[in-house]
Parts: sequence; structure tokens; C-alpha cells
Amino acid sequence: MKICFIRGSGVEQDEVDGVFHAMRARHIEAVELKRDARAETVHDLLKNTDLMLTLGGDGTFLAGARVAAPRDIAILGVNHGHLGFLTEIEAEEMDAGLSRYFDGSYRIEERTMLHVTLLREGRTMVEEIGLNEVVVDHSGETHIVRLEIDVGGQRVGVIDADGAIVATASGSTAYALASGGPILEPTLEDLVLVPMSPFALTVRPIVFAPGQDITLTVVRGPAEMRVDGQARGHEVAIGDVVSCGSHSKRLKVIRFSPPESFYQRLADKLGWGRPLVPKK
Repeated sequence: MKICFIRGSGVEQDEVDGVFHAMRARHIEAVELKRDARAETVHDLLKNTDLMLTLGGDGTFLAGARVAAPRDIAILGVNHGHLGFLTEIEAEEMDAGLSRYFDGSYRIEERTMLHVTLLREGRTMVEEIGLNEVVVDHSGETHIVRLEIDVGGQRVGVIDADGAIVATASGSTAYALASGGPILEPTLEDLVLVPMSPFALTVRPIVFAPGQDITLTVVRGPAEMRVDGQARGHEVAIGDVVSCGSHSKRLKVIRFSPPESFYQRLADKLGWGRPLVPKK
């Protein structure tokens, strides 16, 4: 068996050494994948990998998801951050969690991944995948962008806004939620379009059924495109098309908690359903 792990910037070396020690004690190969590793390095390191382990917060989990999903590698998130909404266990629970994994005492929860393509005059300029969302928003001195939206070949309309978010069910509780989008159960395959500060009050989020591509054409710009909040964005010029659909592979997430724990997580992590005025 082989385990590959990614660590966040706040994870100390002694914690990483602990992972190697735990793996050696079980006679399991462990390798560390750097978040900025080149594509060929990622390909070589992930050969014959059985489990992706992320040590950090949600950002580290997202980075692991982008390399694990296309290769059908299951992922287990260990929270070393603050919120840890996507991760499954806390740092102090890692040994117990790994024991449960090796014992087979877990379930697989599948999550939809986004497949995003930036097209310019019919040519593919950028192609990325992500677990949460793609954001297309204004760039430079542009204060508002105009986006023409099509879904499955059907024209939906044109909006003037700060930008737009196309999110998966997993991403519905991230930036899309902060921008006024709905909460979707994480295992749903639907995609949601969330306008960002639209000029018209009637422009509201829309949830689209699975299997449909959502295209955003920049009519007024320029704009910038980011997938999963990565530091490096991509310039989107007027006339460019951002095509968003579901990736052919779904992410396999290791879960020890029951499916209904999602609602408890909403309350514990996000405070959903907690009254502002305590009950008497």
C-alpha cells in the first residue's frame, strides 16, 4: 500500500515526521507531494497510490482533491487549520482515523468535480479542474463585467455584475454561499450559478441539473478567472468563453461519520440554524 500526503504551510516538520513514522510502523510506503510540484513529478509520485492524505485546512484539501480525483485516488482530510469544513478528522485524531481506514471502517462519499475550460477564438487557453468553484470577476480598472450565460446550448441571459460563480454542491458552502447562493447537499451532482453583486435586483442564483455545461462569455471586460481560489488567476478578455461542466471523475472522500452529519457540520462550523437569541 502507498499513501501520498500534502501539507499546508502551518504544519510543522515534526508532524510530518509523525506521518512517516506511523506509516513505517505499518510497513506502508509514504511520500510527500509538494503543492507546487510540476506535472511530471505529480504523475510519478502518484503512481500506485491508494490514499491521498491532506494535512492542513480546506485549501490543502482542495489542492489534494485536484490531483486525486482524476486518478481515482480516495482522499482523507486531516484538519490543521481553523474551519476545516471539508476535512473529516482533527489533527489529534489522525492515528485513530488511519487505523479505521486500514481496518476498512469507513465509507466513500463521492463529490462532483468541476471541469473548466477557457476558450479564446475557439482555442483552448486554460483547462483546470476544481472541487469548489470557478469565479469570473472584474479585473484591473473594470468595475463591472457583462456576461452572456448559456446552459446546455440554451441562452439564459446577459447580466451586469461584479462577476459570477459557478459552484459544485461542495462549493455551495464556500464563496458561493458568501455571495448569497443556496446550500446544496454535498453529494448532489447539480451546479449552481451565483451572480456577484448583480446590477439588477431580479438576477438571482440558479441551480442547474447535472450533465449540462454552463458557458460564460465576457461581453464587457476584461475579467479574471480563478478555480478554487488559487493565488494565480487567468486573464479573460472580451469575447472569451469560460465553459464549466462536471468532470468525468468524481472525488472519492473517506468518511467515518454518517451521511446525516452534514447538517450537524453546518451548525457546528457555520452556525446554520443557531438562533441569535438563545432559547429560554
